[in-house]
Amino acid sequence: MRGGDERPPVSYGGSLIPGQRTPNGLQQPLPPLSVADRSPQPPQKSTAAQKRAAGDRAGRRLYAIDGIRLFAALMVAVHHYAGTNRMNHENNRYWGRPVSEIMPTVFRFASYGWIGVEIFFVISGFVICMSCWGRTPRQFFISRVIRLYPAYWFAIVFTTLVLTVLPGVWGRLQPRELLLNFTMLQTGSGVANVDGVYWTLWSELRFYLLFLLVVATGLTYRKVVLFCCVWGAVAMLAPVSGFPLLELVANPDGAWFFIAGLALYLMHRFGQDLLLWGILGMAWLMGQRELGSRIDEVEHVSSWRGSLVIFTVFLLVMAGISLGMTDRVRWKWLVTAGTMTYPLYLMHYAAGTTLINRLRDTMDARLLLIVVISGFLVLSYLVHRLVERPVARLMKKGLDSSFARLRNAGNPA
Repeated sequence: MRGGDERPPVSYGGSLIPGQRTPNGLQQPLPPLSVADRSPQPPQKSTAAQKRAAGDRAGRRLYAIDGIRLFAALMVAVHHYAGTNRMNHENNRYWGRPVSEIMPTVFRFASYGWIGVEIFFVISGFVICMSCWGRTPRQFFISRVIRLYPAYWFAIVFTTLVLTVLPGVWGRLQPRELLLNFTMLQTGSGVANVDGVYWTLWSELRFYLLFLLVVATGLTYRKVVLFCCVWGAVAMLAPVSGFPLLELVANPDGAWFFIAGLALYLMHRFGQDLLLWGILGMAWLMGQRELGSRIDEVEHVSSWRGSLVIFTVFLLVMAGISLGMTDRVRWKWLVTAGTMTYPLYLMHYAAGTTLINRLRDTMDARLLLIVVISGFLVLSYLVHRLVERPVARLMKKGLDSSFARLRNAGNPA
């Protein structure tokens, strides 16, 4: 679910197939074709213009994606507060009665908010590919650690304190299970999450580990396309293979959403072509199946058709962003909105529903939703400024020193 720094190294050119890379990671123009290899080409003027446009887009911060991040986080929060199946039962522990009776219109829209998670996965594929283009595996590893862990550690402490002070809505984990949550690897050990929303982090981690293999070889257009095709094929075959380990690594539930993000970033960096549209189309087809499975097995509150419409519109919007249609959107406040997304997602669920349980009889339900969400937005901003940024700086300094020591450990004194 988590993105990264969205300002990649500036690249020159923008041909659909990248040329050779220089030591500083910049793309060089393709060598001229021999006479025997020449095939009909578009007019030179339009080709050059396409290269300049794609190269310019690759070096810009995409403010629109920051806005979509926050919108997706708000979708998930509203869903968890007023749109889940468990909240629509009599005597539920949150509102006390079906939320569809309390806020029928809000419930109708909030019941689709779970799609924000799939939106996160697509954006993650896009942003991870963008942020690590031209980086080394060491830089990729450090960037992921300092982006994921500071807010996550704070969220564990915050949620545990809330559930301790206000018991009765959610149970607390045993100390040894709580401590294991700090690793972010608890799902792999069969241990419950402090907050249920952490399940997406397990999917993100597996994506990072797979993509690290591509980063280690040096990212190119060809390698990322090949990675998308191979990962998609394995994710499709893993569930019927009878090999649990293969299914664990392939992550079939989330693979195609990440693949969609990777294809969209390649469109952004190198321009569109039929192959990338084909990968995106396959991701849409496989993704709609996953949406239906989640409705049938988990959500039970929204329709497949409505979910597909939302997901399709989102992919079209992302395609527009990738092709430069939102380049004029440069509102600075969107950067702040994007930084609040991760802390908001991590902290809102267990603590927020506990607050709803305590405050539901003190004010109108719609006003309570606004108050709780606004409070978590403010808290998320403070966590980013006072926890994420300073802790990330310290961790980066320490990890840089550690890797430098590791690199020099075998050198003679």
